[in-house]
Amino acid sequence: MKNFIWLVVGVAAGFVVAHEVNKTQQGKQFFSDLDTKAREFGEAMSDGYRQREAELRAALGGDEVEADAAVDPVASAGN
Repeated sequence: MKNFIWLVVGVAAGFVVAHEVNKTQQGKQFFSDLDTKAREFGEAMSDGYRQREAELRAALGGDEVEADAAVDPVASAGN
């Protein structure tokens, strides 16, 4: 429990420091750059996931209906 309290205190202190840093012009630029990089990373991960999913679907060939049923059985139950 003691470690959890220290974790919460550390997170809270981090938010306070980040808020104070964000008040400066350099801080705003830093967080803007960080946000841009995080969004680019997320988009790259999503694109990679979609490409790999397309490759796997292509490898399955005509079994797309069965693959959809295996991935999401609740949605395919209505069909």
